[in-house]
Amino acid sequence: MSKIDNTQDAGILPSVLLIDDSPEILEQMKWGLKHRYTIFEADNREAAVGILQREKMALITLDLGLPPDADGVSEGLSALKQFIEVNPLVKVVVITGNQDRANALKAIQFGAYDFMEKPVDLEVFKTVLRRAEYLSGLEKENQTLLEREGKRGFPDIIGTSAVMAKVFDTIRRVAVSDISVLIVGASGTGKELVARAIHQQSHRKDGPFVAINCGAIPEMLLESELFGHEKGAFTGAHIQRPGRIELAEGGTLFLDEIGEIPPALQVKLLRVLQERTIERVGGRVEIPVDIRVLAATNSDLQMAMKEGRFREDLYYRLNTVTISVPPLRDRGTDIVMLAKVLLQRFTEEAKKKISGFSREALLALEQYHWPGNVRELENRIRRAVTLTDNLRIAPEDLDLEEPKDVQAGPTLKEARDVVEKRIIEQTLNKTGGNITKAATILSVSRPTLHDLISRHAIKK
Repeated sequence: MSKIDNTQDAGILPSVLLIDDSPEILEQMKWGLKHRYTIFEADNREAAVGILQREKMALITLDLGLPPDADGVSEGLSALKQFIEVNPLVKVVVITGNQDRANALKAIQFGAYDFMEKPVDLEVFKTVLRRAEYLSGLEKENQTLLEREGKRGFPDIIGTSAVMAKVFDTIRRVAVSDISVLIVGASGTGKELVARAIHQQSHRKDGPFVAINCGAIPEMLLESELFGHEKGAFTGAHIQRPGRIELAEGGTLFLDEIGEIPPALQVKLLRVLQERTIERVGGRVEIPVDIRVLAATNSDLQMAMKEGRFREDLYYRLNTVTISVPPLRDRGTDIVMLAKVLLQRFTEEAKKKISGFSREALLALEQYHWPGNVRELENRIRRAVTLTDNLRIAPEDLDLEEPKDVQAGPTLKEARDVVEKRIIEQTLNKTGGNITKAATILSVSRPTLHDLISRHAIKK
């Protein structure tokens, strides 16, 4: 094994580890990559793992036929699994024989990023590595953004999209005061997480955060849950019991699904907001309370007011500021970021070795409509982690359809060939068929361009 220092600027070049037991193939790949990468090389699994453990490595090329199974693939596949255990984010491009497509696809299932068939076309090979390098950079950016968000005080809310940036900004602004906040959004969008973030950023953060779902408790019990009761107030009230409002003393009371609260309790709740006192059920004594009230709803309270189901004065007491939590489908790249965070969390809980999502799964996540929002995403990933035997989560593990541009689509090699042929034809048209000029524009040699023209049957 060795490291190839190729330029004075090698320290700032991305690194690639080339693994092959053929010195000739290694020399060919080193020659083609030396100007763009700091190159490490190994001819067996043990040496490769040692390099990966010592060096910051984002890219690996791997020949599956490694000793002691140079004529098979068992050692190469075992090496692939070990690489991903050492660094789950590493991108491995597998090199296979022409007739070995089945094992190449198996390598993809085991976590490889892509595969190339022998003999390797250096120009296509460079393109694949650049794409893997780009994806690796995006994943590192995601990690940095997640760490930054945690330091900003929102460790439980993941997101870097513009719509979530607006939510974070409003949380910071309202957290410093005691004003009431109404949090609106569809079911499963994370309204309680927003409420908790407001509490954690406020001067009440050392006090209790008490949440109650007003739609999940029967009407006859809700009053007692909120206000508490005195001993003997009703059948079964054997002891005095404080309610959720009292339990939130010095902290924050979060009223989820506030639109479900019955009209009679709306009057009592309005009094709490106005006078900051309560009376327990069956009691006569006014009890002062020091709380902040946050409320949330997934229903249209303005329509409820028009229909007489929700008091207008209570609405304006609760709605000093409104925070709208966007549906997951409107959060762009947050979907994949959230999915990766949840996958890591659930795999740690389940003590399973899952390295990530397949490319098809990531596309399926992005294309799905997510009617159940973040809660549905959590449930699908938890289910996938529990049931899958794959090293990478596939669309079927998530119970999602194959993404549209993968389903019944061309193979990766076929797609590359289509793009390559089109670019060559366009360049030849621009240069009037001048091979030398076209080769210069495409950054390939004249012999390579002649070979590509012949391979794609392009008319000169």
